[in-house]
Amino acid sequence: MKVLKFGGTSLGSIESLSQVKDILEKKNEEIIVVCSAMSGVTNQLVSIVEDVKNNNTIRIKEYLYNLEGKHIDVIHSLIVDNEVKEKLKKEISNMIKEISELTKQQYSESLKSKIITYGEALLTQIFSEYLNVSGVPNTLLKAKDFMLVDSIDKPNIEKVSTTLKSVLEHLPKSEVYITQGFICRDENGIITDLKRGGSDYSATIIGAAIDAEEIEIWTDIDGLHNNDPRYVNNTESVPYLSYAEASKLAHFGAKILHPKTVLPLAGKDIPVILKNTFMPSKTGTVISSDAYTKGVKAISGKDKITIVKIEPKVALGGHGFLKEIFEIFDKHKTSIGVVITSEESISLTIDDTSNLVEIVNEIEVHAEVNIDLLNTIICIVGNSIIDDEKTHKIFDILKHIPVKMISLGKNDNNVSVVIDTESKVEALKYLQEKLFLREKAFA
Repeated sequence: MKVLKFGGTSLGSIESLSQVKDILEKKNEEIIVVCSAMSGVTNQLVSIVEDVKNNNTIRIKEYLYNLEGKHIDVIHSLIVDNEVKEKLKKEISNMIKEISELTKQQYSESLKSKIITYGEALLTQIFSEYLNVSGVPNTLLKAKDFMLVDSIDKPNIEKVSTTLKSVLEHLPKSEVYITQGFICRDENGIITDLKRGGSDYSATIIGAAIDAEEIEIWTDIDGLHNNDPRYVNNTESVPYLSYAEASKLAHFGAKILHPKTVLPLAGKDIPVILKNTFMPSKTGTVISSDAYTKGVKAISGKDKITIVKIEPKVALGGHGFLKEIFEIFDKHKTSIGVVITSEESISLTIDDTSNLVEIVNEIEVHAEVNIDLLNTIICIVGNSIIDDEKTHKIFDILKHIPVKMISLGKNDNNVSVVIDTESKVEALKYLQEKLFLREKAFA
């Protein structure tokens, strides 16, 4: 069995839904299809949640009206049979009423998850019926019935596997199953979500749970590119990446993948293939346990990075100082990215500033603290890149762009450079020229 995941841009219009249907028609095997919400719908649901906080009932009604209208329009465009059309319209209207009832409750994080995960349910209700009337018989699964992950950071794959197999055993045999990404339940059985972009993560959790033959993630770009195509011209898809390489690129800003996507696949050796919905013949990128080749492979950039510079009141040789600092960040559930130490100071990066004031107050008992906002980490990723003859060109960037921090990653497989965000695009273009374009020109 294979798992196929389609994102919001792949499901965002009548034309794209038809294209996905064509892709599924050609799959002559058992598949589970994981769907995101239609493009823009989750944003609308998030806006509804904000209006719940502010008790803005008028705007909530407007959003719900627009949300229902958007999905009813899709039904009219996709479905010809009047009986099926009316049945679907009633089902969508009932879901909108359910959201409306939820908006009358007191705001909580649990309520937020219940509301924002409706986008996937709305889309799959329509898409499953559209496939049925188009000659692609399928069974609709409710992800909330089997995505019992317990922990988002460490999903309980065995529990998901047992529950999903039980659900499938009680349903008629089908070659195509349609389900929702993003939604799951925590250790208390309460509905929660896998955070934005989490449908990729849903797909690999499900893939690991069923020991899938492979997992295909379909987007609007042909694989993971060697640089960010939003800012840099002449990028190319990377044919092969290891789990570690893909994870590092996703963590440092590659938008095509959720940062936790490969986490459930540890020890499973299930390949993940990144494909383009609108150019399905393109090879894309294969992610597996094998690194295939050595050298520099790709560059990504992560914004909204804060540098925290700490200058202790005594020399860093003081026993336990570093331990105390790291424990403060851990206490406030704030992950540290790049770390640089010297005799006089520690510099480290964080991407979550929600507890920064409390962290600084505690550190200032031991040291002076300086905060530097609006930075970007540029990460150059590959396999044994320290041995790559091109690696020295990375450091040529020091001649052109002010660099605040440089760090060599684990196993010599990545180099991270921290710069002002205003220099990000220039840095990405410069590195593309140095590491990829010139090599290609002289090949």
